[in-house]
Amino acid sequence: MDKRDFAGKQVPVYGQGTWKFRGGPDSLRAGIDLGLTHIDTAELYRGAEEIIAQAIDGRREEIFLVSKIMPSNASRRGTRESCEKSLRKLKTDRLDCYLLHWPGEHPLSETIAAFEELQREGKIRAYGVSNFDERALQEAVDIAGPGRIACNQVLYNLAERHVEAALHPLCRKLGVALVGYSPFNGAEGEAIEAVAREHGATPRQVALAFLTRLPGTFAIPKAEQVAHVRENAKRIRLTALQIATLEEAFPLQERDQLPTA
Repeated sequence: MDKRDFAGKQVPVYGQGTWKFRGGPDSLRAGIDLGLTHIDTAELYRGAEEIIAQAIDGRREEIFLVSKIMPSNASRRGTRESCEKSLRKLKTDRLDCYLLHWPGEHPLSETIAAFEELQREGKIRAYGVSNFDERALQEAVDIAGPGRIACNQVLYNLAERHVEAALHPLCRKLGVALVGYSPFNGAEGEAIEAVAREHGATPRQVALAFLTRLPGTFAIPKAEQVAHVRENAKRIRLTALQIATLEEAFPLQERDQLPTA
């Protein structure tokens, strides 16, 4: 699996998401075996952290582990408490990256101050944000300082390419990785099926290749069955013509506000 820089580490371009995850540790372990060692979760994802703990038992050093805090908990004290609770559920002593799930009512400066404390204590290696639009991301970088915000995790798929218009260029300018969740939404139709046939691949494999064609981008597909994990782990290379075909079939549309999930 190809890797890119993420928070100072080389991290697989494809990871494993666990939102509404109904699979067991075996599917996650299968992904790890195939190189999908970037595992994403959140305190909001009930039960997922405990399943991940089983999957990574004895293999923690292989894993780039990410979790997220709910905005309602993201006061300075609440951030620390949520992080420690996630660490207990995950049965680990640190997170590789800890994210604010979406902008909330607590001052962002308090959340970032808590992130900095947790990082100094070794409980998190890096921190970032999720579902932040351009204005909110710039604010986070202004508060934290250059090079401190590791990533912005956002909705990104063939049906929702709006982040390419302004958010991805800003991420590149600021040195922030862009991690796309729900990558398979809209991955259907004759154009993507035709490209898939040319590669002897599946539409999902084409979608993942397309969404990570841009520098600094990652995707975290969810797979609850081992067969789907194997499908996600196969990386293909799209030609310039295939990329142009998909860009025409799934046109870029700007939107005023990022969704929250």
